[in-house]
Amino acid sequence: MKNQLGIEDVRAELKPEEKVSVIQSFAKNGQLVAMVGDGVNDAPSLAAAHVGVAMGARGSDAALEQAEVVLMNDRLENFLAAFKLSQRARRIIRQNWSSRSARSWCWFFFALSGKIPLTVGVVGHEGSTVVVVINSLRLLFGKQKNMSREGDERGEGKRNPRKNDFSIRPPRLLPSCARSNC
Repeated sequence: MKNQLGIEDVRAELKPEEKVSVIQSFAKNGQLVAMVGDGVNDAPSLAAAHVGVAMGARGSDAALEQAEVVLMNDRLENFLAAFKLSQRARRIIRQNWSSRSARSWCWFFFALSGKIPLTVGVVGHEGSTVVVVINSLRLLFGKQKNMSREGDERGEGKRNPRKNDFSIRPPRLLPSCARSNC
């Protein structure tokens, strides 16, 4: 899984204060940090990381509250599925933004120059919104690749993570000092 995610450094069996100091040292060096944890002692490090991932719905309330991503069970392959979903979402957002902007400017300039009536420009602009929505629906209805379990070279035991195996929350809106302990 380390290779599939492109992770450079994995640390385990650290004490809570060690976790926070390691995360802060990586952040000071300009590296993005994801922390995966499930217990009360993981909550400070989940808050300090750029992305906090809580494992299991049975995890502590403190860990679930601090995490941006909650994996609904203790299968680590669900983190890989959530990571790939976030990459797909980012690609689709970029596609939507660039294509919507290009179409909107075209409709605007054609309507402004008088080459098309204003109502046609408005309808074209609103139609591009429908295209964005339809393109975004690919996230819900797109096919996910099977995730094979680690060490399974023949592909046996492949499974698709169920839709409810993970939950992604919007980022917390906290003052910048809340995470940096200023």
